[in-house]
Amino acid sequence: MPTNPHVFVLTGAGVSADSGVRTFRDAGGLWEGHRVEDVATPEGWDRDPRTVWRFYQERRAQLREVAPNAAHRALALMEGALEEAGRGFTLVTQNVDDLHDRAGSTVLHMHGELRRLRCERCELVVEDTLHLDPGRFVECPECAHPRLRPHIVWFGEVPFHLDAIAAAIARCTHFVAIGTSGQVWPAAGLLAEARARGAATFVQALEAPANLDPRDRFHAGRAADVVPDLLAAIARDIGLDGLTPS
Repeated sequence: MPTNPHVFVLTGAGVSADSGVRTFRDAGGLWEGHRVEDVATPEGWDRDPRTVWRFYQERRAQLREVAPNAAHRALALMEGALEEAGRGFTLVTQNVDDLHDRAGSTVLHMHGELRRLRCERCELVVEDTLHLDPGRFVECPECAHPRLRPHIVWFGEVPFHLDAIAAAIARCTHFVAIGTSGQVWPAAGLLAEARARGAATFVQALEAPANLDPRDRFHAGRAADVVPDLLAAIARDIGLDGLTPS
């Protein structure tokens, strides 16, 4: 057992898909019928803000229709158990939904959050789950700028929390990737970085992701089915008993 165990978890679309969250991008590269360039880039927002706004307002409204699943709950349970035992835990998600938060986890949203909006003028970030009209922009409550933007990291923008993520990777002893494709950078590089630092690496997905290595322990299947038992096994490995799958 490591002297100072620290579990680092990275989650992707697969963990939320089991709650019914639609994944943005399909096999043809379209996001809900839109080109990525049109709804997920600063240029798309500048060119046609109404289309982009409608796209994200529909995604924001969908949050009311979904709930955390067994994988989300197991992660929150592990965080609490590790914290109580004085061990380290970091949860980073590529997802922009709020299911980890609602399950009770402390989470770093590296690609932003649907439930937050940001002012382009004064940079104020506000939590907003009420104004969901797809045809009406939300005004900044601080500087009265007429149009808040989604608090989402679009392609070409820098992800959030990179310093905190790097610090956690540097001390992690166990790295778990859940429901990720291994294709979106820089998140896709975290598995190899943790492996190179000597961490035990675990990967869960429906099928092998692009960044899987023979040294990683791969667990195929749906996140809601696989993750609770996987986390319980890791907990036993670091000396935590009683982490019962839910």
